Amino acid sequence: MFSLFSILKSFVLNMPFLYFPEDKTEYIPAAISMSIFIFACILTFVLIKKISKKQEAKTKHLEEQIKNEKQDKHL
Repeated sequence: MFSLFSILKSFVLNMPFLYFPEDKTEYIPAAISMSIFIFACILTFVLIKKISKKQEAKTKHLEEQIKNEKQDKHL
């Protein structure tokens, strides 16, 4: 009877869809495209945070303006 470990071991060792090239220079294009993608992700994240901060400031200003208008009406 097969144990779970031996089943998993045979599955990992017989993965035909994995490709590990002998010539390691084939990793260079993948590394370049991955670094470009990571840089674009970081840039997008920073841009979204900046826009969010600006929107937060506008919202606080608008909230204070509405609050002051309500106080002026009641006085």
